[in-house]
Amino acid sequence: MTNTIALRAIITGATGMVGEGVLHECLHHPSVEAVLVIGRKSCGVSHPKLTEILHSDFSDISAIVDKLAGYNSCFFCAGVSSLGLSEEEYTKLTHTLTLGFATQLSAVTPKMTFCYVSGAGTDSSEQGKTMWARVKGKTENDLMKLPFEQTLAFRPGFMHPTPGLKNTLPMYKYLSWLFPVLQLFFSSHVSTLREVGIAMINAALYGSEKRVLEVRDIITLAKN
Repeated sequence: MTNTIALRAIITGATGMVGEGVLHECLHHPSVEAVLVIGRKSCGVSHPKLTEILHSDFSDISAIVDKLAGYNSCFFCAGVSSLGLSEEEYTKLTHTLTLGFATQLSAVTPKMTFCYVSGAGTDSSEQGKTMWARVKGKTENDLMKLPFEQTLAFRPGFMHPTPGLKNTLPMYKYLSWLFPVLQLFFSSHVSTLREVGIAMINAALYGSEKRVLEVRDIITLAKN
């Protein structure tokens, strides 16, 4: 494929494993011209392409929204575990926060690709028994209603970590040696973190036929 677009990407969640991995791929990709990281604390990365804004409340970005014009993609990697949270608490930190951010962003830069990191097992029906899956499903569904040029939900499973990054979750560190085995027997559930990042970049560059991307779709898109 050929492409003439220079990506200017907004990234959230860069202090987490997925966001850090996506940031790493963006900073090293020749088609990414500039990256704006928005976070509650610094990602600790310095690079000529990178600008950073510290902001505490993602549900209300009105104070910084004027600085977001001119970007043509957003990779929303911020998120929390549902462990120990009530449905009300998890909904506020997942659905309310994400929709608040995305709604205000779409009003300023509707001509963009918005990629939301959801998760394998997300419940699009919003009716299932698993709380986090229902909330993620509602978040995906409501994001799709916003006037972005393209809204995509990424549902990664187990991700082989990118070597050298500092925010890899302990579970992934301890199980990374099993990746070849998981890849052999559970290929529809595992990918590399690099593939997730490259797939997001390719989605913004070339588009995606699917709006909801499961693991195999992510791997395929990363190869384009």
